[in-house]
Amino acid sequence: MHLALVVNPTSGRRRGVSIAARAAERLGQAGHTTVTIQGDDAPSARDQLKQAIDAGLHGVVVVGGDGALHGVLDHVADSDLVFGLIPAGTGNDTARSLGIPVKDVDAAIDLIVAGHVRTIDLARTDEAYVATVVASGFDSKVNERANAMTWPRGNMRYNIAIVAELRAFQPLPFTLTLDGVTIEREAMLVAVGNGPSFGGGLRICEGAELDDGLLDVVVINPVSKVKFLRVFPQLYRGTHVTLPEFERHLVREVTLSSPDIVAYGDGERLGPLPMTTTVQPGALRVFAPRPPP
Repeated sequence: MHLALVVNPTSGRRRGVSIAARAAERLGQAGHTTVTIQGDDAPSARDQLKQAIDAGLHGVVVVGGDGALHGVLDHVADSDLVFGLIPAGTGNDTARSLGIPVKDVDAAIDLIVAGHVRTIDLARTDEAYVATVVASGFDSKVNERANAMTWPRGNMRYNIAIVAELRAFQPLPFTLTLDGVTIEREAMLVAVGNGPSFGGGLRICEGAELDDGLLDVVVINPVSKVKFLRVFPQLYRGTHVTLPEFERHLVREVTLSSPDIVAYGDGERLGPLPMTTTVQPGALRVFAPRPPP
């Protein structure tokens, strides 16, 4: 196979380039050919990838995290290209959901060499394809705040932004249209999940399946700030689903609306609400382990 390796050089504590070199070596030994794409910025990388696709590719392998993956989805979704992922980012939620090892580069490369291809769904918004979760409400306001901060780096910046945002946060008015049925809620947040987690393991949409042809719409109804901080760790375990404030809907299409709220997908800024998200069944062919029965 002829594969493009798309590298985020800042991923993996700036080890993205060396990880990509290791991947190129291993894939070459297995009989594949590769071309490495490393742009100085996202538009440059996308332009290079489009040129490589036009020249002829069998697949695209991203060395990075969910943000790097998000940047190439529009090029590989609903196509004959096979997608590969070598986790080297901060979040790596797509890799976790697919069972791709997130701390073993060679094991992730082994999956590509093995060649098993799994077909999964994607979410399609007005703006882009999304592999993991479309987030809006408290979490997107935290992202807006964290992105404006220059210190510290990594997950600690996100944690500081959570505490800072919570001080002034009030439940937000949402209008949700779920497969044509409209409901209104005051909510802490609304998340639309193609997969179960985002933000480096926050299992907000616990139970979401990547290949069921459905989106999981999760509403966290108003909760006191003290309780919110107390139960926040449950999001990493997925045990928040037992809380009375948790509400879940399974749909094929959802439109979210809330004044002055911005949506994020795969941790990347999508744009302001209102926004419609539709499931795209079988939109991505990906190198991954066989799912458990």
